Amino acid sequence: MKDKIASIVGARPNFIKCAPLSREIRKEFNEVIIHTGQHYDYEMNKVFFEELNIPEPDYHLDVGSGSHGYQTGEMIKRIEEVLLKEEPDLVLVYGDTNSTIAGALAASKLHITVAHIESGLRSYDKSMPEEINRILTDHCSDILFCPTETSADNLKREGVMNGVHLTGDVMVDALKENIKIAEKKERILDEIDLKSKEYYLATIHRAENTDDFERLENIVDAFCEIGNLVFPCHPRTEKCLKGFGLWDRLVENIRVVRPVGYLDMLVLEKNAMKILTDSGGVQKEAYIFNVPCITLRDNTEWVETVEDGWNVLVGADEGKIVREANEFKPGNKQRNVFGSGDASERIAKIVRELR
Repeated sequence: MKDKIASIVGARPNFIKCAPLSREIRKEFNEVIIHTGQHYDYEMNKVFFEELNIPEPDYHLDVGSGSHGYQTGEMIKRIEEVLLKEEPDLVLVYGDTNSTIAGALAASKLHITVAHIESGLRSYDKSMPEEINRILTDHCSDILFCPTETSADNLKREGVMNGVHLTGDVMVDALKENIKIAEKKERILDEIDLKSKEYYLATIHRAENTDDFERLENIVDAFCEIGNLVFPCHPRTEKCLKGFGLWDRLVENIRVVRPVGYLDMLVLEKNAMKILTDSGGVQKEAYIFNVPCITLRDNTEWVETVEDGWNVLVGADEGKIVREANEFKPGNKQRNVFGSGDASERIAKIVRELR
């Protein structure tokens, strides 16, 4: 291993995972950040670089939106051009987005060592694009950094045992570092007139919910019945809600706000009495903050949060959503399943030893 590392990012979860690790990597390595442009709205993109103090990307590929095939294909083409120019010794990819699989495929085809941050997650639902992305990325990666024992076990069952490292979760590093900053800096509760532990927080963005009228209508009806709910609305979700004629019904009954930055979101999560979400990252953040989570999916890659009794799966069943919002109470003591907040240091140390 020499000295140049390329980090490939493109979406909100990638930025959050990259931030703490980038700081560790840059202590000893020359890092090149390649931004695919998968997320391009200010609220889903630039604000994260500003708040998390991530260096400006060295390359912005401006791929933008499109079908999964178009977007991933364009990313592979444009990433390959940069990798041929930069000739990095290692490519880091994060999570399970289209940017993740595109970066892994482009690098592996060029015989560049690929390291996957957040390896081994499985929901066992191949209808989810993220599941396909994470499986393929794991199987073409050379170094696999696992956040939990469950994720390492998943890889072992698939015959992936070489280059596997149990490091803990870099999102814990980011959360612990940034919640302190957020609580000193942010005034989001005052700005939208909220009191701690007196509101529900909700997010929806996955295609399985936003692109299916029946599922989305059930979720909207449940949110309206729950009532005391704050909903930072993803731009794509807003488009779907309006397209299905559900927008007016939603805004008349709950507090819909624009997407918020990472620091504001941490404050909203920590102070919510319960969180309703289809986001993998938000499920995990809720768990770390000891906030009960109601997951609007039929399965989850973060099975530990369910096993510990702090997360419940309700799919898009209106009755279940409302019932769990009113009645769900975690009954178990949490385990330290995601690590202690030193995953970035562990990963940087392993990379250093591979030089």
